[in-house]
Amino acid sequence: MLCAGKKSYFAAAVCIITITSMLTVSYLRLQRLSHQPKVIQEGRRCRGRTANSTITALKGNKTFIISPYFDDRESKVTRLIGIVHHEDVKQLYCWFCCQPTGKIYVSKAKIDVHSDRFGFPYGAADIVCLEPENCDPTHVSINQSPHGNIDQLPRFEIKNRKAEDFSVEFTLCISAMFGNYNNVLQFIQSMEMYKILGVQKVVIYKNNCSHLMEKVLKFYIEEGTVEIIPWPINSHLRVSSKWQFMEDGTHIGYYGQITALNDCIYRNMERSKFVVLNDADEIILPLKHPNWKTMMSSLQEQNPGTSVFLFENHIFPETVYSRMFNISSWNTVPGVNILQHVYREPDRKDVINPRKMIVDPRKVIQTSVHSVLRAYGNSANVPMDVALIYHCREALQGDLPRESLIRDTTLWRYNSSLIMNVNKVLSQTMMQAQK
Repeated sequence: MLCAGKKSYFAAAVCIITITSMLTVSYLRLQRLSHQPKVIQEGRRCRGRTANSTITALKGNKTFIISPYFDDRESKVTRLIGIVHHEDVKQLYCWFCCQPTGKIYVSKAKIDVHSDRFGFPYGAADIVCLEPENCDPTHVSINQSPHGNIDQLPRFEIKNRKAEDFSVEFTLCISAMFGNYNNVLQFIQSMEMYKILGVQKVVIYKNNCSHLMEKVLKFYIEEGTVEIIPWPINSHLRVSSKWQFMEDGTHIGYYGQITALNDCIYRNMERSKFVVLNDADEIILPLKHPNWKTMMSSLQEQNPGTSVFLFENHIFPETVYSRMFNISSWNTVPGVNILQHVYREPDRKDVINPRKMIVDPRKVIQTSVHSVLRAYGNSANVPMDVALIYHCREALQGDLPRESLIRDTTLWRYNSSLIMNVNKVLSQTMMQAQK
């Protein structure tokens, strides 16, 4: 025996550590081998229907696939962004079809449910499969078993297969537009501010909105600024408009916001230098720089090795008005006029302000709403004298008198360009709405 003749505690400890290490290495090797792709069929043609919905339910309605992405940052894998039941989904398999050979490989998936479910039974998940060697699959199917007929499984196109040159500098992700959204004026103002600050593409995961809002979105789509990702999550799950589980029978929080954010990062990984994660009523306002490009250049220079920049959120209550910029032609448009709201709430004692982010998407593995969960590189909190998030919404400290609020007119720096651009959009969208 390995430990025969050894009497001392030290020798016994060495024996235990050695045996434990050997068992651990053997277990990890077996685990790695179990996830290696295996040929199950040869010479077949890959058929099956190609999934064309944003959200595709697998058999049993416990797993929902958004989209697969090629990821070779550590090893050659297909990473599927999805939603799973955190207890009921135990194993899944990726079915790869290699052309032109027709060989079908099956890989056991690693199911990584994100840690920020906030108590809901369903959560965002990465479903990760090793790809077969000497095969660059264009599509993948997902099954609960390594056995079956691939022709009966939906096929998903694997995105990011080819590296691209950046087509835009900044892409902004709005993770869930829902509740018959109709804050038209503030949305247009935010969009025009984003463009002034340097955004070239805004990706919106749209559940539903008002008829007038549809007209506005159509304008921005035709302009080339907005990309709409249909987000019919309530066709599959009972959704909550809150972020925390209330034991009310709902399945997933805030219309699957976290899943949408993760999909948006991977969707734009190869085409955008930076991805911005914030809501339509939030604007990252630089205080020391005229726009995001110069701000990010300075921040990267000061924070080498940093891939995630976090900006502090500050509430500008929509109930407290300034008399400036009361533009009569805007009064008939539903929504908030942000130029009239330049009083922000002071920091609350013992309460940390949440943050939103600008990230290098190629360095992010998993994200939550207010921070990344896993990333290559560091995260940095951006000082408030460099930039803050202007967040115009209902008050969090509604009992404060006006004199306790802080007057902050940073937004007014952009008033001339903003007013001109908003008027241009309104003149075109309101005319369309009247037809």
